[in-house]
Order: sequence, then structure tokens, then C-alpha cells
Amino acid sequence: MPFLIVNTTVTFVALLSFRLLVKRMYALVSNSKQESYNVLIVGVNDDSIALAEALSTSKNQNFNLAGFISFRKDHQRIKILGKPIIKYGSKFYDRIAPMKITGIIIAGAQLSITQKNELVDKALANNLKIFSVPEITQWTDKEDVTSKIKEIQIEDLLERDAIHLDDSEISNYLKNRIVLITGGAGSIGSEIVRQVSSYQPECILILDQAESPLYDLELELKEKFPDVHYEVILGDVRCRERILNVFKNHDISVVFHAAAYKHVPMIEKNPKEAVAVNIMGTVNLADLSTQFNIDRFVMVSTDKAVNPTNVMGASKRAAEMYVQALQQNDNVSTKFITTRFGNVLGSNGSVIPYFKKQIENGGPVTVTHQDIIRYFMTIPEACQLVLQAGTMGNGGEIFVFDMGKPVRIMDLAERMIKLSGFQPYQDIDIKIIGLRPGEKLYEELLSDNSTTLPTHHKKIMIAKDKPLDYNIVCIHMEDISNAADSENDSFIVSKIKQLVPEFISKNSVFELLDKKINL
Repeated sequence: MPFLIVNTTVTFVALLSFRLLVKRMYALVSNSKQESYNVLIVGVNDDSIALAEALSTSKNQNFNLAGFISFRKDHQRIKILGKPIIKYGSKFYDRIAPMKITGIIIAGAQLSITQKNELVDKALANNLKIFSVPEITQWTDKEDVTSKIKEIQIEDLLERDAIHLDDSEISNYLKNRIVLITGGAGSIGSEIVRQVSSYQPECILILDQAESPLYDLELELKEKFPDVHYEVILGDVRCRERILNVFKNHDISVVFHAAAYKHVPMIEKNPKEAVAVNIMGTVNLADLSTQFNIDRFVMVSTDKAVNPTNVMGASKRAAEMYVQALQQNDNVSTKFITTRFGNVLGSNGSVIPYFKKQIENGGPVTVTHQDIIRYFMTIPEACQLVLQAGTMGNGGEIFVFDMGKPVRIMDLAERMIKLSGFQPYQDIDIKIIGLRPGEKLYEELLSDNSTTLPTHHKKIMIAKDKPLDYNIVCIHMEDISNAADSENDSFIVSKIKQLVPEFISKNSVFELLDKKINL
């Protein structure tokens, strides 16, 4: 019996020791494969010091703290956690050369966008990696803080001021309401869902025709917002009967209409689908919203609807014109609100993930024209302004967002390559491939005939586009719808051009239609 006890104990200890040894060896091998950085932390505020303390106690040794960066002279003789503070200035990179620094971490939001861009550009020029970590308030006790340290993204370097919302106004029209969001599984629609969720709605109806993204979103929402009631609806805005049943079965107060086809080259080849979804899908939703006396209908539009040069932009302009005209009817109580903004960073099919994929594959990065520029904003930023615009106006207005400074796509490509640790034209080439069908060199937020009026929110303006008579628009809509029943793309586009006379095709087979009109 004693022998059995001793044998069992020895076997147990041996097995346990072996497992611990294997685990330790695996950790050592894993850590050895991960690149280690000798880093400086920007600033000496609470976020920076908390990050430094976390690094000093972390089991993950990928980041070795070498010191701090300060923009003030009086910090130079001080040490924090035994680490020096280096003044940032003209001789900064010469001073840190002996320290073998390989990375810089920016903690929190202590730098202005201008300061951050300057720091990043000079650090990249000196072959340093740039990392960012959120403010302390976004850390959790369960996480190793090093998991929060990420390489800085191009989205972090937009020259934009923070957006300040009037939460009380937004809450007034969303709290305890049933909200329908079309295109709810898309990049814009899903973010609207997330943001609406924080305003305590009674229920959010998420409608989309994409099955898998809708299912994935449902799983995410159950985890992040367990107290919010959702109903996911697999449906298509083209199907009027399906949408009618949604309105019949729910006492909807607010509609956010984000469902649309948006890829310019794809829609240029398939104008029939643009009519079905972007135009007639909007007609279906707008008509049912008036029929069921919906309080507010907020439509997501695009700067490509302004003086459109492609079918996608023209189809969105046609949708804008319909809801504006519908608003003029005396028996319409619904407030129709249109929001118009430019390109959204990180959205499906946008240039940022496209460039990232090309860089990961070793290039080349393809740009359509060396002088092409675009306005950009982030997905959360765009959706915040959509929610805020929903509080404004008496209906029929087109709200235009302040998109900040336009970005030259060539500069964007070069910067993304540098952020990835490569040199443009040396490690990763950039090729000019020519404008795509319907593509402009630059986008506009206002038509030639529009003026803007300010609102109480400095980032939102009202475009004064005069609406057409509702009956006239309806005649055009019927013509466009009938044309879409054919397979004649030119005939379909010609009917859209009759409703949207400023639609002048560029770099497209439909340019011939403009010549015929001019004759």
C-alpha cells in the first residue's frame, strides 16, 4: 500500500512537471518568434505612466520600455520608473540613436492630429515603428495591456477634429422606439445598428438580403448588447410585399435607409440593378413610410450624387429627388431627411482594405490617377453624423457633412506603404492604371446650383436643392422602372438622365447618350 501511494505521487509530480515544462518551452518559442521592440512612450501623463507600469509588469516581453518623450524642457532632468525623459525637438533622433530605439508608442489622445502626423512622418523617415494604445478608460483588468498596443493605422491620421453629439436630442427620437435599419448588415448599416443600440430603443429591426453577414452581426450584438431587443429580417428592399409585411407587423417610428448598391464600376455595368435597389427600393420604403406615418426617414446618400458622372451616383440622386418631392405632399407627415457624405474608411470595397491587401501581397499598389483626390471619414464618424442629422429639420432637407480636407490618393498609398514598414517604389511599387468607368478626379458635396445653410452643428450643413414637383418625378420614376424591365442598358440610363439632367457620363460607354442629347 505505501508503495502504491509513493508510486502514484511520483507519477503525478512527473506528469505535472512535464506539462509545465512543455508549456514553458512553448511560451519561450512563441516569444522568440515575435519581434521585440525597444520603445519610447509619448508623453508623461496618466495614460503614458499607466502604460509604462503595465509594460514593466507584463509577462509579454515584446515591448522593452527605454524611456519617455516630452514636448517640454522642464521634464528632461526627471526620471519615471527609472527611465529617462527625452525632449522632442530638432535633435531628437540624434539623441536617441545610441538607445537603439525601434518603436514609439502613442498612448491615448494626448496629441492633436497635426502633432501626431508630424511625429509619425518623422519617425517613419527614421525607420521606427509607430504604435498606439487607447486611453486607460478603455482597458480592462482581464486583458494584458500589450494586447491593446496596435500598429498605428492610416485611419488614425485623418486631419479631423473630434465630433461632439447632442445625445439628448438623439435620445429623444430613438429611446423606447422601434427602429428599422435597412442594409443593416453592411459596413454603414451595422455601425448605425451599434450606435442606435446605445440610445435604449424598444427594438431594432435589422433588414438585409445578405444572409451570412446578417447572422454574424446577430451573434456580435447578442454578446455586446445583451439587453437590447433585436429582430433580424432577411429581406430585400426590392420586394415591396416583403417590406409591407415588416411595416404591418411592427409599430416602426424611425427608418434608417442604408441599403444600396455602391460600387461604381460594378453598377456602371449593371444599371438595371441600380434602378431596382437604389431607386425603386427607396421608392418602396418611402411610400410605405408615408402610408404607415413613420416619424422620421433618414436616407444615407453619397457625394457621388452631386453632378453625377456614373450610374451609381445618378441612381442615388434620383432617390434623393424622390424623397424630396414626396415631402412636398400635404398629406405626408413623415420627415424625410437625406444625409450626404464622401468615402468611408474601412467600408466594404473602400480603398484602404484594397491597398492593405495589395501591400500584403507584395504590391504593386494600383492608383487610378496620380491627381485623384477624395474626401474621407471613418465609419463611426459618418454614422454619428447620420444620427445627429436625424434630429434636424422639418423634412425634405439634404444634410451635407463637413468632410475635412480632401486626401490625394497617391499620398495615401505612399503613406500606407511606409506604415507597413516598406519604402514606396523600392520595396512596394505604385502603378497608375487609369480612371475606371464613371470615375471622377474629385468628388463634390454640392451641385452647381446648390447653396448651403448652417445648422447648430458645425459639421452639418443644409444643401438648398430645389425639389421637383412630385407628379413630375413620379412620371420619370415610372419611365425608369419600365425601362429597367428591358435588358437595354443604354435605354435605362437614358431615362435616368432625363430625370437627372446634370448626369454627364465620364469614361463610360454611356457618354454617347450625352452627345445625342446635345444634338
